[in-house]
Amino acid sequence: MQTLILVFAGIFGLIFGSFFNVCIYRIPREKSIVWPGSFCPKCNKHIAWYDNIPVLSYLFLLGKCRQCKAPISLQYPLVELLTSVLTVLFVWKLGLSIWTFVQLTAVYFLIIASVIDLELMIIPDRFSLGLIVLGVVFAWCNPNFTGLWWEKELTSLLGAGIGLFGVLAIALIGTWMFKKEAMGGGDVKLMAGIGALIGWQGVITTVIMGSFFGLIYALYEMIRHGKKGGDAIPFGPFLSLGALVNFWVLITPAMLVIEF
Repeated sequence: MQTLILVFAGIFGLIFGSFFNVCIYRIPREKSIVWPGSFCPKCNKHIAWYDNIPVLSYLFLLGKCRQCKAPISLQYPLVELLTSVLTVLFVWKLGLSIWTFVQLTAVYFLIIASVIDLELMIIPDRFSLGLIVLGVVFAWCNPNFTGLWWEKELTSLLGAGIGLFGVLAIALIGTWMFKKEAMGGGDVKLMAGIGALIGWQGVITTVIMGSFFGLIYALYEMIRHGKKGGDAIPFGPFLSLGALVNFWVLITPAMLVIEF
C-alpha cells in the first residue's frame, strides 16, 4: 500500500511540475495559465500531448523543440523532477492528511516563486499572500503549533507579523547601511507567508539559513562569473530553501495520520 501511494505521489508531482512550468512562464508575463494550450515560446507552435509528457518528452526530443529545433530550457525537467521528489518525500513522512495538502501547497508555491525570482528577480504577490492565507486558515490543524485552535491562529498571525515587520526592519537597516536596497519587498512578503506556516521561530531560522545559502551562491557567482560583491542576487530561492529545511525538520512521526 505504501509503495502504491508513493508511486501515485511521484506521478502526481510530475504532472503538477509540468503545470508549474506553465505558471512560471506565464504568470509574471500576465498571460492566462489556462488558454492557449502549451506552445513553444520560440516559434509559438502548439505542443502536442505526446511532446508534453513530463521529463520523458524532454529526453525523447533531446531537449529541442520538434518544430523549430530551438533548445528547451533544462528548467522544465528539473522543475518536474523536483516537484515529484518533494511530493514523494513529504507524503512518505507526513502520511495522508489535511496538513499534507497544506504543506505540499506551500512547497509548490515556493517552487514556483523561487524559479520566477531566479529568472526575473521578482516574486508575484499571489504566492506570498497565498502562503499567508494558507497558514492562517489552516492554523487549527498545524502540528507545529500548540494550544487551542484560537491560540494556533494567534501563533500563525504572530509568525506572519514577525516575518513581515521583522524582515522589513532588517531590509531597511541594510538599505541604510549599504546605501542600496538590501532586500526586495517580495522577499519581505514571502517571509510573512513562511512565518504564518512555521511561526516566528521559523522566521529566524529561515532568514539565517537563507542568508547562508545566499552567501554561498554569491561567492559562486563572484568566482565563476566575475560578479561584484554589491551585485543584486535573487534572495527568494534561498529563503524558500531555508523554509523547506524547516518544514522537513519540524515533521515528526507523531504527526502521521495514516500509518503506512
